[in-house]
Amino acid sequence: MYRKDHKDEYYTRRAHKEGYPARSVYKLKEIDEKFRIISKSDKVLDLGSVPGSWFLYLSQKVGKEGRVVGIDSEDIKIQISPNATFIKKDVLTLTPEDIQALGGPFDAVVADLAPSTTGTTWMDVGKSLELNEMAFDMAKNVLKTGGNFVTKIFDGEDVIEFIKAVEGCFQRVKRYRPMAVVKRSREFYLVAMGYDAKRD
Repeated sequence: MYRKDHKDEYYTRRAHKEGYPARSVYKLKEIDEKFRIISKSDKVLDLGSVPGSWFLYLSQKVGKEGRVVGIDSEDIKIQISPNATFIKKDVLTLTPEDIQALGGPFDAVVADLAPSTTGTTWMDVGKSLELNEMAFDMAKNVLKTGGNFVTKIFDGEDVIEFIKAVEGCFQRVKRYRPMAVVKRSREFYLVAMGYDAKRD
C-alpha cells in the first residue's frame, strides 16, 4: 500500500505553518542560500507562479526596493505585495510585445513550470523540456548581463543537450536537487549564473 513520503509531509506542514501555499518554497530557498541567485533590490521574473510560494519568497527577499513579476495561466490566490505584479497568461503564448511590456531587464528569471503529466515518462519529459526551452528563451530575452536563471527539469535523455545550450550562455551552470524534492521524483533544478549574451 502506498504511503506518503514523510519528508513530503514535513515540508508541506512547515510551509503552511510559515504562511506559504506549498512546500516548493524550500526548494527555491535552498537553491538561493547555496548559490545566492537573488539579492535585495533585484528585479525578478517568476514563470509559473501559482500557487505562489516562490512568488511570495521572492517578493520578501528583494524587499521594498526590488520588484517581482509573476506569470501563470491560473489565478493566484495569495495576497500580492506592493513590490510584486502578477500577470494571468499562459507562458507559452507570450508574444514579443508581451515580453517587452514586462519591464525588464531582470536580475534573475526563475521557472517552476510543470506540464500536465501523462504517466508516460518520455512524453512527460518532452513536455517539461518544451517549457524549459521556453523559459530559457525568455531568460535570454530579458536578463541583464550577469543575471541568473533557475528552471525545474524532469530528467531524461534529451535533457543533456538542453543543459549544454544553457552552459553556452552562462558562466556557471549546476544541476541541483534540493532536499524538499520528493524522493521518487525525477525532478531536479538547473541553476545558471552569470548570463553573458556574447556567448549566445
